[in-house]
Amino acid sequence: MSELSYLEKLLDGVEVEWLPLGDIGNFIRGNGLQKKDFVEIGFPAIHYGQIYTRYGLSADKTFTFVSSELANKLRKAQNNDLLLATTSENDVDVVKPLAWLGEDAAISGDMMLFRHEQNVKYLAHFFQSEIFQTQKMKYITGAKVRRVSSGDLAKIVAPIPCPNNPEKSLAIQSEIVRILDKFTALTTELTTELTTELAARKKQYNYYRDQLLSFDEGEIEWRTLGDITKKWYSGGTPTAGNKDYYESGHIPWLRTQEVKFNDITETEVKVTESAIKNSSAKWIPENCVIIAISGATAGRSAINKIPLTTNQHCGCLEIDSSKALYRYVFHWVSYNYENIKSLGQGARGDLNSSIIKNFKFPIPYGNNTEKSLTEQAKIVSILDKFDTLTNSISEGLPREIELRQKQYEYYRDLLFSFPYSNPKVVSEDE
Repeated sequence: MSELSYLEKLLDGVEVEWLPLGDIGNFIRGNGLQKKDFVEIGFPAIHYGQIYTRYGLSADKTFTFVSSELANKLRKAQNNDLLLATTSENDVDVVKPLAWLGEDAAISGDMMLFRHEQNVKYLAHFFQSEIFQTQKMKYITGAKVRRVSSGDLAKIVAPIPCPNNPEKSLAIQSEIVRILDKFTALTTELTTELTTELAARKKQYNYYRDQLLSFDEGEIEWRTLGDITKKWYSGGTPTAGNKDYYESGHIPWLRTQEVKFNDITETEVKVTESAIKNSSAKWIPENCVIIAISGATAGRSAINKIPLTTNQHCGCLEIDSSKALYRYVFHWVSYNYENIKSLGQGARGDLNSSIIKNFKFPIPYGNNTEKSLTEQAKIVSILDKFDTLTNSISEGLPREIELRQKQYEYYRDLLFSFPYSNPKVVSEDE
């Protein structure tokens, strides 16, 4: 059975009317509640910002409370109200819905509640649908902070199956909710499962890394990173805004925010030959150990798998392959991230070539180069396998969640694709 025939069977011949939200309920704006008003124990309360950060599509309890005295002065959401955050710094999240399934809860300003007699989760799903978003966009006002008024929201039309038969209408709405809730539950279940697996793999990886990189005296010879470095490279930033340096550039140019204990196979920004000639940026050979040396990213490391250039906040170690394997050095530097970071100087905690080159480095079997490199290769092989296993989930997790979300969105928009003939729309002049 096709998805469309399922929708037709669900409706069973009943008509669907597109009614203005103002005809099926009332919008009530919150008042007065600020974040500073929250207390540890008291009357349940919701601040509009929490709808964006702490809640999903529905909820039956709050995370925060206000005093009973303040609650008496505030408007309150009731069970089956649709709560709406109506202020945002981007267009998409203006009018973020929350189906309220709990007891009375005080609400803040910049939030509305929509009081109605429909299935609240049916409305919440509809408020996320493409057809609602399309209608909403023409009513958003403001430049940086975007808002929408209750009067404009009241003009938006929503599909109500057989509105003259509330019992049948609610039954159809409930079935649509059941289907869409199943998709959201699958997404939540998958996210929980993969997150748990990722945590387990990271724990296992950290255990073996601790074992492999913790040496007893006599097993290793302590040197410095400078001792096993063939050449140190620093970078530079071509003048920002100069089109000759960035437009149509093809030279990879690495910034510190891309240094994340990872292999670098491409960069977000490319620069031109002119940029290299007229700045401190310079070509760096592949397979260097790159360490961020400035600010919040200081101490993070990566390996460039392609020749590239970097900004001045990256330091690059070209490793002498006759003394150490670059991936062994990378694992050691990553393992000692906190130790290296703690050596930063000044208010920004900046590192420099001297600090990094003087950092201690363990050479297994230091008096036997061949045996040393063989041992390093064994350590690298084990850690790389765990690294791959961990990254396969950490990189795949957002992709899987995105696929599940797209699947939900497809069926959501399909299930709200009721015939849209002669909707009762409030005109712009009314």
